[in-house]
Amino acid sequence: MTLPTALAPQSPEPAGRLRRAPVPVCEPPFAGEPGAVTTSGPLVGPGQGVLPLNLGGPRRGALDESFAAPQPTASDRLPVAQDWGRRYVQVLLEVLAGQRPTTQLLRWSSTDVYASLQKRAALSARLRRGARPARPPAVLSVRACSPRDGVTEVAAVVVDSGRVRAFALRLEGWDGRWRVTALESA
Repeated sequence: MTLPTALAPQSPEPAGRLRRAPVPVCEPPFAGEPGAVTTSGPLVGPGQGVLPLNLGGPRRGALDESFAAPQPTASDRLPVAQDWGRRYVQVLLEVLAGQRPTTQLLRWSSTDVYASLQKRAALSARLRRGARPARPPAVLSVRACSPRDGVTEVAAVVVDSGRVRAFALRLEGWDGRWRVTALESA
């Protein structure tokens, strides 16, 4: 049985033999060369107008940055505030105990709350001076109430180094997540 020529094995080119290929043209032709596009009129078609360039936004001279500003988020699109507050307070206690870095609270804290947390963590580290607490800090109870949509106030009772303390947080829904905008401790 013989194979048709299309299916018959082809003899490979000898190894080491180079073949020449033309170099493709990568640049557009200059004006006047064959293949150059020339226009004698406007670049817009018939009935096609030119769009005005408006760099000012809705107000003259000012850009509209409302699309980039933080957007409020409704409570029903956020995690359960009481559970979220419990986890935040637990991480806060671990930061103050020196078990976690302060930066873990950056994303969920407003700038002024985060600045005060950094100060508290530095003060706590100086007072602790390497001593580990006998028991790890723990959250005993958490209560939450919502004065309006997208805002929740959380109260937490914690035990830290055998001492019972209270924390109060104000959570606001921004950009699809809770952010702590106020923090008080007693």
